[in-house]
Amino acid sequence: MAKKVNVLGLDGKKKESIDLPKVFSIIPRLDLIERAVISTQAAQKQPQGRDPLAGKKNTALGWGTGFAAARVPRLRGSGYMTSRNAGFAPGVVGGRLAHPPRAEKITVKRINRKEKHSALLSAISATEKHEFVVKRGHRIDKKTVLPIIIDDKLQTIKKTTQIIDVLNKIGLSEELKRVKDNVSIRAGKGKRRGRKYKKRKGPLIVIKDNFGIYKAARNIPGIDIIKFENLNCNLLAPGTHCGRLTIWTQSAFNQLKKFEVN
Repeated sequence: MAKKVNVLGLDGKKKESIDLPKVFSIIPRLDLIERAVISTQAAQKQPQGRDPLAGKKNTALGWGTGFAAARVPRLRGSGYMTSRNAGFAPGVVGGRLAHPPRAEKITVKRINRKEKHSALLSAISATEKHEFVVKRGHRIDKKTVLPIIIDDKLQTIKKTTQIIDVLNKIGLSEELKRVKDNVSIRAGKGKRRGRKYKKRKGPLIVIKDNFGIYKAARNIPGIDIIKFENLNCNLLAPGTHCGRLTIWTQSAFNQLKKFEVN
């Protein structure tokens, strides 16, 4: 007999019970999840490198021996400040880099199609395992039944305050507080490169259709919203750590039944 799971209304109370899909019976493969996440992150990386002629656009030539000077290439000419200055060599001002990053470097990390699919199923299964969710740092009550499924009316909410109210009613007030209070300033140069703040990952909301919830929830710290068709391991297991607290709308949850489990 299939295990039952409750569907909650927007008031946080039980609405009905439905069967738990077979995908949640899978034992999570942590190694596959890690590879799938790294593959996704590598695909998002933009190739970058240096100009092959950087540091070489000068007239520097070696003098050879017999001038009581270091045998490095020197700029030609006379009568101006930089004449006879060293150039071209890696160890001098304005010289080339010895081993510069190259734009043609292959940064893609491929993964087999079947392994990637298996990793996705494993990541979905881990969202139902209480021990994985708690290990990730999410604050949920021991009485909270996973997975969390909410009525499809959630997709039609267009006010941020209403979304927060619903999340509080289903027992996620401590989780929202954890994410909001743990925003810190990043150490290092990343502060001036568009990533000043380090933010914690909160609940992931999986929907089937967007009727306004995107705009309503996009400004809540730590919250991510994704359509079921775009679900991936990078969202289900941020940083390769599976067990993200996931909230499913009923229509999105029903889509899990189409996954075949051996």
